[in-house]
Amino acid sequence: MDGKKTPRGKRGWKTFYAVLKGMILYLQKDEYKPEKALSEEDLKNAISVHHALAIKAVDYEKKPNVLKLKTADWRVFLFQAQSPEEMDSWIRKINSVAAMFSAPSFPAAIGSQKKFSRPLLPATTTRMSQEEQLKSHEAKLKHVSTELAEHRSYPPDKKVKAKEIDEYRLKEHYLEFEENRYEMYVKLLKEGVKELLSGKDGDAGLKKSQSSPSLNQESQPAAAKVKRNTSERKDYRPETPKVT
Repeated sequence: MDGKKTPRGKRGWKTFYAVLKGMILYLQKDEYKPEKALSEEDLKNAISVHHALAIKAVDYEKKPNVLKLKTADWRVFLFQAQSPEEMDSWIRKINSVAAMFSAPSFPAAIGSQKKFSRPLLPATTTRMSQEEQLKSHEAKLKHVSTELAEHRSYPPDKKVKAKEIDEYRLKEHYLEFEENRYEMYVKLLKEGVKELLSGKDGDAGLKKSQSSPSLNQESQPAAAKVKRNTSERKDYRPETPKVT
């Protein structure tokens, strides 16, 4: 976990109205009204869901109906819905938006350094059709699965430095997460997410949900800066479940 933890006394959960518009998840203190313009506070609390993955937070047992949202830059947010059905609806809609509209990732950087670094993921909207998007995700899934198998076939020697072992595990976790993410995207696109997302103005708005306080404070761009009303942390643990 990066950064400093928020003191325990400041970790209480707060209630928000969450609205998904395009690839942006807005957390609002007041009930969502389509005719009302977004405030500066709404923009500051915005979370981009491009290349993100939402799952049930199976490792969090303090509250029911909690979902975990992992973003493209590997920040993690916890949200509590009012029911299991609402939680599942949020998970499906967030993943569907990410699957449909996330632009293809940039090619991996080529360098002589041994240190592993994750490829950059563009925040722009894809220009592909749904069929082309599906083929792109399928190709990426195949590539990542092959790379993960090759990575696991050459584990580090026990005599190497701890730093090299950490690098190996970090890359393995990254590839596992990417494999699960693309499996989810392919699954949703094959099922046909257009029907799920059809609605007025294409917005996926749900009722009140809750988010936990920030676990660490990091400098973020104004449009994505997260305050103490959401849970934010860097996640390196391979807990993401397989898509079934």
